[in-house]
Amino acid sequence: MSDLPEHPDRLWRTPEPKRSYDVVIVGAGGHGLATAYYLARNHGITDVAVLERGWLAGGNMARNTTIIRSNYLLDASAGIYEHALKLWEGLEDDLGYPILFSQRGVLNLAHTLQDVREGMRRVNANRLNGIDAEFLQPHEIHEVCPIVNTDPGLRYPVLGATYQPRAGIAKHDYVAWGFARAADDLGVDLIEHCEVTGFERDGDRVTGVRTSRGTIGAGTVALAAAGHTSVLADQLGLPLPLQSHPLQALVSELLEPVHPTVVMSNAVHVYVSQAHKGELVLGAGIDAYNGYGQRGAFHVIEQQLAAAVELFPIFARAHVLRTWAGIVDVSPDASPIIGPTPIDGLYLNCGWGTGGFKATPGIGWCYADTIAHGRPHPLVAPFGLDRFVTGALVDEHGAAAVAH
Repeated sequence: MSDLPEHPDRLWRTPEPKRSYDVVIVGAGGHGLATAYYLARNHGITDVAVLERGWLAGGNMARNTTIIRSNYLLDASAGIYEHALKLWEGLEDDLGYPILFSQRGVLNLAHTLQDVREGMRRVNANRLNGIDAEFLQPHEIHEVCPIVNTDPGLRYPVLGATYQPRAGIAKHDYVAWGFARAADDLGVDLIEHCEVTGFERDGDRVTGVRTSRGTIGAGTVALAAAGHTSVLADQLGLPLPLQSHPLQALVSELLEPVHPTVVMSNAVHVYVSQAHKGELVLGAGIDAYNGYGQRGAFHVIEQQLAAAVELFPIFARAHVLRTWAGIVDVSPDASPIIGPTPIDGLYLNCGWGTGGFKATPGIGWCYADTIAHGRPHPLVAPFGLDRFVTGALVDEHGAAAVAH
């Protein structure tokens, strides 16, 4: 890992937007920043602008629970997430910036016999794809994470768990800042407070974007705006099979280090890790309704905490410090939508639901390659928009346990 920059108060420039760029990326979250970086580094495409309506990485990148893993069931999903995990393992050196990547492992708990069967199936599928995975019995879970309650008398007894040792967490802000600084160093313009309000077209081709800071021409427009991607696409007359939902999470007060890994439970739908400073980070399932509010509903937090306290009695007296929600975009098969569209010059990267953060370097790499060559990278080819017409879905509903 290299040292921090000489002037840590300014990691990137604040340029005025030019009249046009070869590539305009809409959304300066992790995916948009990683795409810009790999466009410049891997393909020499540096005439790139990343537009953000608010502040850089202030959307879902600032609102996720930072879990990184690749233990997905289906081959296509495992491929993109394992590619991402391998990039995570060298990302700190690549960017020359600390990201606090901690490979502390992830446990996915099994509470029923069906959970056990599905877990073993997933472990075998992972191994066939070269992904580290094992199935642990309750006493082995206790060795990995002693504070998990494995009492057989629980309402949802812990019967076992899948375990991926290479999985873990990273500091989301540092990841964004590292990609932003590296992209800026390569000549990419990062333009904050620049909301896209419409598009310029020439027939069936998109030629630019209208923004709150003027019209910007573009050879290619790449959308990476998570839950708001469908709103942007609607302006082009391109309906997308997406629904946007709030996804809630919370952190506790600072605690001494007591939680050595990441624990996820699909049956009680909670996932818990301990951040580097000491706060517990807890996530829930998506709120049932569609919406763009960033608070969510209180009853979800109540259920989430009840589940967490049952699994971790040691946390019964911990205090909640703050709660929030992100806006996740969910596709019909719970898998992302990536690649070109029927509109020339327009590319999509959306539909990640609750799995976007862990894919950050992998999708940045593949999305950049797709844009640079005008065809899908092999790892994202299964996730094209046309699969909803052909029926070749990548259905990850429940297949990867909690899909976060």
